[in-house]
Amino acid sequence: MSDSLLYLASSQSYLSTSPLQHFPTKVRNFPFPSTSTAVPTLKFSLLSQRLVGKGNWILHENRIHAKSTDSEPNTSDPSARLSEENATIRSSGGNPSSSILSILCPLLKLFSGGDPSQERNYGLEVATSSMSTLARFPWGAKVLSNTLNSQEITTDPPMRLQLFEFEACPFCRRVREAMTELDLSVEVFPCPKGSVRHREIVRRSGGKEQFPFLIDPNSDISLYESGDIVNYLFEQYGGRSPSAGLLESTLFTGWMPTILRAGRGMALWEKARRDPPPKKLELFSYENNPYARIVREALCELELPYILHNVGEGSGRTRLLLDVSGSNEVPYFIDPNTGVRFGNYKKILSYLFQTYAAATV
Repeated sequence: MSDSLLYLASSQSYLSTSPLQHFPTKVRNFPFPSTSTAVPTLKFSLLSQRLVGKGNWILHENRIHAKSTDSEPNTSDPSARLSEENATIRSSGGNPSSSILSILCPLLKLFSGGDPSQERNYGLEVATSSMSTLARFPWGAKVLSNTLNSQEITTDPPMRLQLFEFEACPFCRRVREAMTELDLSVEVFPCPKGSVRHREIVRRSGGKEQFPFLIDPNSDISLYESGDIVNYLFEQYGGRSPSAGLLESTLFTGWMPTILRAGRGMALWEKARRDPPPKKLELFSYENNPYARIVREALCELELPYILHNVGEGSGRTRLLLDVSGSNEVPYFIDPNTGVRFGNYKKILSYLFQTYAAATV
């Protein structure tokens, strides 16, 4: 059996790789180590932990809370503070960017073309996605030549990173761009507005619905805040600082794909199947590819977990893509649940919305 087939055969079921079963049990503070270290698989701990900024840590009833070093001393009950925090999160969406998206979502929906499963104007789709690519040039298109993983054959961490995000979020996009540049594959758990699964996992695991949310089972670390995640990824898996302008540019051009794509990849499709497939789907992609973007939006709108194989320019994973598809073009899609695999983005869209729509009586 070829290496590529062995690689694909290693895909595990959704339930067996649930992030609740491998949730980090340690919290480490900056600075982070510059190289990754393999550790045994960890089971979900009763001590749910999260790393937020540079706060002091308060342990109370099997949960760790971050106390800001800039805040006034508060002697009230920590569980009461958590309840207040969760109430604020539910009303605001978790952070300022979520609040902005809550306002943008209904406005953009007016221009989104309606039901995503219906026939589309593909000329317009590609045009707006291509403009989104130009807006984020040059980030998320190629592997940085001086990263630790910049080798002829990519060596991923022993356990895949797990990213909870949604496609339309500019701060989630920033993290995906970093992963392309670092040539990292990742398990993606889409968290669209109206999510029936993954947002609840984030809320129970980290304490709040805020995105992106990263779990790295290799170093026992979980992180909110896109800037912290990007800095961590580059330090841990790149051995360097983030690429020039990646963090700073998000505030200026990071919103352009969200606006140009009229909020695609933001909200759960109302007819999406409520139960996940037994095995995760697989997608060969890189962040700033206009055709792959359209497919990722659909995966988000259907809340389908998938393994994202990043194959930016210079990726060591290109050889694997050639082996499985006979081409180096993306997107390339594999559904291990049905054996279907193809690379045409139109066919992928049609297949996804037909296969993973809720059954009608």
